[in-house]
Amino acid sequence: MEMRVEQLSAQADVSVDTIRYYQSKGLLDPPRREGRIAWYGDEHVERLGRIRSLQQRGFTLATIARLVSGELDAADEALLGQLSGIVPAEGVDGPGHADGAPTYALDELAAITGMPLALLKALEAEGLLVPTRVAGQERYTEEDVAASRAGLRLLEWGIPLTDLLELARRHNEATEATARQAVEMFARHVRDPLRTGRQPDALAQRGQSVGDGAVDGLLQAYAELLPAVNTLVGHHFTRTLVRVALDHVEREGSDQEREAVWDRLRSEGHATTARVVDTAGSTGQ
Repeated sequence: MEMRVEQLSAQADVSVDTIRYYQSKGLLDPPRREGRIAWYGDEHVERLGRIRSLQQRGFTLATIARLVSGELDAADEALLGQLSGIVPAEGVDGPGHADGAPTYALDELAAITGMPLALLKALEAEGLLVPTRVAGQERYTEEDVAASRAGLRLLEWGIPLTDLLELARRHNEATEATARQAVEMFARHVRDPLRTGRQPDALAQRGQSVGDGAVDGLLQAYAELLPAVNTLVGHHFTRTLVRVALDHVEREGSDQEREAVWDRLRSEGHATTARVVDTAGSTGQ
């Protein structure tokens, strides 16, 4: 069925200006022209419905353009949704909830944590505070509440805000570079094999088959690998931080300080790190 732009606008419940804007951005195919008359078809109605659905799920127009053009496929769409924290419409109870857990706007996060809104905006600008998208809105989770309170604790102990922001800036730059390398590794060794039907060892060992389940395979890989990476990175950073702190105490601290630190580390289960540093110190390394 062919229709004029006004009819398409009424049927798809989208303004004429929006239709033309989508065309200018490559989101909507051009109409069939008959002289000066532009004719639209059912495929345009379907495309507009698809765009609206993706917008409601929180995807940006730039990402939608890549999805509807075929540059990104269904597997990419599902993975992008997971990575972006985008919750399907049926999983959202409103902008304040995602999968039953409360989320917060930035001003609400400031009220809950006691951190000044200006400080949270500064941390966000430095890339240390990253929102997730819920029902198309940027929101913060309970994890962000905990992270913000941790930042406030650093300030309460006397660390200057300028130093904290500089550390955040340097941490974000290093983390960004490492994350890009990790994503490239994931794409090369997990995503690409799944998309071409090859069987990852993790699925083969469980007797699972990729088949047509590239989407499920990608989501399963994401669900298992992200926590694994978090554990590895968190463990390494904590162990390194403890070691560097111990090195500092060994160089600069008094005997009383050193003894107190060793006792605390042993009681908190960091005895292995303590022994490594102690051995290095005792051998003059």
